Amino acid sequence: MTDHLLELPGIPNARELGGYAAGGKAIKKGLLIRTARIDQAEAEAVSILQKRYHLQTIVDFRMTEEKSLMPDPDVPGCENLFHSVMDLKEAVEGNPEVIKKSGGSAEKALAGIGKILSKYTDPSADRIALLNGMCESGILKTDIYQGFLLNERGKEAYRAFFRAVLELDSDRAILWHCTDGKDRTGCAAMLLLFALGASRETVMEDYLITNKVNEKKLAAAREQAEACHLEGDKLDLLLFISGGAIESFMNRAIDTLTERYGSIEGYLEQELGVGKAELSELRGRYLG
Repeated sequence: MTDHLLELPGIPNARELGGYAAGGKAIKKGLLIRTARIDQAEAEAVSILQKRYHLQTIVDFRMTEEKSLMPDPDVPGCENLFHSVMDLKEAVEGNPEVIKKSGGSAEKALAGIGKILSKYTDPSADRIALLNGMCESGILKTDIYQGFLLNERGKEAYRAFFRAVLELDSDRAILWHCTDGKDRTGCAAMLLLFALGASRETVMEDYLITNKVNEKKLAAAREQAEACHLEGDKLDLLLFISGGAIESFMNRAIDTLTERYGSIEGYLEQELGVGKAELSELRGRYLG
């Protein structure tokens, strides 16, 4: 499992898809890199990305607010693309339940949720209080991945991601990331692995590496959960906001796409414009 992890100082949850079995072959190494936030990348990491991986493209899936607070570094010779999977203002204005819970005002809901989310990346923040605030506001649910994959902004972001992967030079790498590198980034990795012909087991293996990376955070969260007698969905959501990859969340997303589109390939073709020709090109490029 940890064979896919990359040593990029200052960049958490860094790993590559290279080496996974797909389509009867193996994914080529050194080309497809997924990470968490990269704003704290050390000079050594930037040098590795430039000189070892010949990084050509960075795709940032974060919200505008996250990007503004934690801007990506410049990697010489690399193009930075910003394709947010979700927009906080759109998410609030399009959700009557969230607005109702805030007292009927979208502006008030947006301000309140903004305060809650400002604590998300603070490791010292009380995760139980954060969980309660996110659940009470209506912005945290177990079907969060379906939201990423089925809303128009998310579909356009993943459409742009596949365009970037298809336009990559043969000897250069692409890096995609969000903040934690497990959810918006994880959905992109899931789609790309299926596009390359990987099995569901391989997709899940890649997704769950995050739990190995964040095992100390998750152990602390489990202690909190035990003390508060959390279980079921509430336990899963606490682990989720504490850095966990929740297997049932990804399984539900895969099942939803399969039910609606007949298969993941159906979703790729109908929503992202990745049809048989594009799948053939992807497999020709990235399998060896």
